[in-house]
Amino acid sequence: MKKKMLILMAFCTCIKIAAAQSPDLIHIADSVEREGKTLYQSEIASWYGTDIFLEKCKGKAGRIGGYVSYDTGSGMNNIFFSRDEVPVVLATMSFPYDVKPQNCTIDSTERKLTDVETRLYHLRQTAIKLINANKDTIFRFYNNTSLNPIPIIINGQKRVYALTAPKNNGVVLFGNDYLLTFDQQDRLIKTLKLHKGLIPESTRQMGKDSGSIALASVHTHLPEYSPYITATDICTLMLYEKSTTWNQHVVISKDFVSIWDCKRDKLAILTQEAWKKINAAKSALETSKN
Repeated sequence: MKKKMLILMAFCTCIKIAAAQSPDLIHIADSVEREGKTLYQSEIASWYGTDIFLEKCKGKAGRIGGYVSYDTGSGMNNIFFSRDEVPVVLATMSFPYDVKPQNCTIDSTERKLTDVETRLYHLRQTAIKLINANKDTIFRFYNNTSLNPIPIIINGQKRVYALTAPKNNGVVLFGNDYLLTFDQQDRLIKTLKLHKGLIPESTRQMGKDSGSIALASVHTHLPEYSPYITATDICTLMLYEKSTTWNQHVVISKDFVSIWDCKRDKLAILTQEAWKKINAAKSALETSKN
């Protein structure tokens, strides 16, 4: 009993060490989590908005030139615009921040794009042209997937994330994602590849013994890529985690371990040292139980 108490105390000490890590890691985790949730809000509004538009505005489907979603300050708007030389908004799907189909208000009145919508439209179209002009050189395309551009303008900073989405059910795709940064004139400043390749994960993974269900998933980042989980990873997890058995997703790099809580949608970033200490304490505790 005394031995078990000592091990448990050691484990709790490791947890405290991890929680009390440098403020820089806490700040980084907050920043990445916030960016990932911003991407998610845009994508989930587009997901539901697309379904609603195609159901309620079938007669306009042949005129679609594309769509954008954005934060209005009180919720999310998803608009579909026409393919005209000077596009018009075909319909507007409005959501509160709790984006769900039943919360949607649809306005099918055709109108001009607002200033915000115009900026997002031009940013999206510029990114699509760049992606198509650099197919299979910078940008890769895989069978049964689509590469979706997500334009975002925050505090005047213009960015487009490109995420690879599956066309088939039962799989979550990490990787093959990119960040394009633009100046105020929509000129490309930088293209950043966020992962080396495409990382498919089954939504119904089996555990180490084939009779168990995996409660966590993991992928790694090579040294030349981000040492932390990316905003695109978080967006992907939030889009698909409810279709999985996962409680956590872990991203391992050379110096850090990022842990995404799929139930609470919260991120923690640990050093490898803290991670190893926690796992050692866990292993010791398990051993003492046997």
